[in-house]
Amino acid sequence: MKKDFTPENELLFLALGGSGEIGMNVNLYGCDGKWMMVDLGMTFSGGEYPGVDLVFADLDFIEERADDLLGIVLTHAHEDHIGAIPYFAGELGVPLYATPFTADLVARKLEEAGLLGQVELNIIAEEQGSFDLGPFGVTYIPLAHSIAEGNALLIDTPYGRVFHTGDWKLDEEPIIGEPTTEEELRAIGEEGVLALVCDSTNVFNPEPSGSEGAVHRAMMEEIAAHKGKRVLVTTFASNVARLQTLGEVARETGRQICVAGRSLDRIIEVAQDNGYLADFPEPIDFNTAMRLPRGEVLILATGGQGEPRAALSRIADDSHPLELTSGDVVLFSSRVIPGNEIGIGKVQNQLAAKGVTMVTDRQSLIHVSGHPGRPELEALYSWLRPQTLVPVHGEVRHMREQARLGAACQIPHNIVQTNGDIVKLAPGAPGVLAPVVSGRLALDGDIIVPADGEAIAMRRRIANEGAVVVALARGAAPAIEAIGLPLDEDMPEFIEETQESVLKAIGKLRGKDATDPAAVHEAARLATRRSARRWSGKNPQVRVIMPATSGA
Repeated sequence: MKKDFTPENELLFLALGGSGEIGMNVNLYGCDGKWMMVDLGMTFSGGEYPGVDLVFADLDFIEERADDLLGIVLTHAHEDHIGAIPYFAGELGVPLYATPFTADLVARKLEEAGLLGQVELNIIAEEQGSFDLGPFGVTYIPLAHSIAEGNALLIDTPYGRVFHTGDWKLDEEPIIGEPTTEEELRAIGEEGVLALVCDSTNVFNPEPSGSEGAVHRAMMEEIAAHKGKRVLVTTFASNVARLQTLGEVARETGRQICVAGRSLDRIIEVAQDNGYLADFPEPIDFNTAMRLPRGEVLILATGGQGEPRAALSRIADDSHPLELTSGDVVLFSSRVIPGNEIGIGKVQNQLAAKGVTMVTDRQSLIHVSGHPGRPELEALYSWLRPQTLVPVHGEVRHMREQARLGAACQIPHNIVQTNGDIVKLAPGAPGVLAPVVSGRLALDGDIIVPADGEAIAMRRRIANEGAVVVALARGAAPAIEAIGLPLDEDMPEFIEETQESVLKAIGKLRGKDATDPAAVHEAARLATRRSARRWSGKNPQVRVIMPATSGA
């Protein structure tokens, strides 16, 4: 590896996102002077960045080396693997590669961004499955996950083969798709696997994740138990197998389906365009659903994570055409994503106040994870027998635990890396070579900015401490506006005292300082801040507006 991190006669791995966190997956492989990207995802801010919804990995490292980037290979269509494509694919200027279902969703994103036709999108048919990209030979290996066409990548290089799992699980009854069998995975292991780059999300789960077939049976039993009641099921829109199950359950329990949520509408359309959900019932509209007897409708709704604008949240606060009342039932066929507990709790409390019965995966097997528990990880290790394990897709605690599990399962090398660590996989002993610049970007309004930049930092400070604006005027008391200070009834007295303090501080300036705008500005700022601290205990951001100076 050269000092500028160009891969020479070696195989390198670098995560720019998704290692040390769950979400925002961006992985790079370097070999013989070239790079290949695997996935280009995003994450949600979760309130960490005020006023921001979407957060991206900082791609500065690979943007500086875009001439050596051969393409972006996508494992599957979850947002934390494809969500950043509309924002960066055009600038990177390289082709995308995906299986048909994923490619269809990506194409729609590119069309919405006005990039369709400007970004090359290559569809890799399942029966083909393999293609070459410079020194990399890439083969899609279907694995079960909570979305259609989840895939691992088998990456052939001159220095050995990498099995990059993407998101995966083992499922003997997957409902949708045909995952690669144990025998096929053992055959890959027999041919030799240099490194396994592996999902860490559920490493602390001592049990297998469970089967979609088991969910089908539990969902049938649960919905059949609520005869005569209006039932709503909320699930991840992208889980096509779950939608297939719900369509079948609705038909077998004599209910008609009503779909609430744009993301559900989009996934159903894309799935049917790609050969899935062929026998999914024709959904009814909201008005028809409300007119039907309560026991004859099954509502599918977005919002199981407490998203305030999603269908379930709006139903819970009575701002949606669909209504739930006492005795109705909501099934949460999804897991709680960390960070969403408050939003979910709010929705559930609103539903509880209506007398709605709620069932989660704690009461019934109406959801299973799409990520592997420990037994599944151990099975994959034994089948592939990799020389090196590189845990990804997890917080640091998940990745370290998977490294410990790999060592216990006799994998010779277990490398704990995080975003920005360049890992040498071959030749020679594998390990972390050096850190490079990595970080986060945020979509702030219509502008992509550093997530730790001044605008967001200032917004966070204002949210915590408030702000005071002071407008100075010649021959008059300064105008003062306080925002977010906990003064309420004391505000007039605070403003009066602060005006006096500012005038007094400016009046104490002598000599050149008395006419120096910078000195006047600083005196007014400090006096205002001290006054705010005396009155409120807060240290607000203070902005001083100076009177315009006349030109010469």
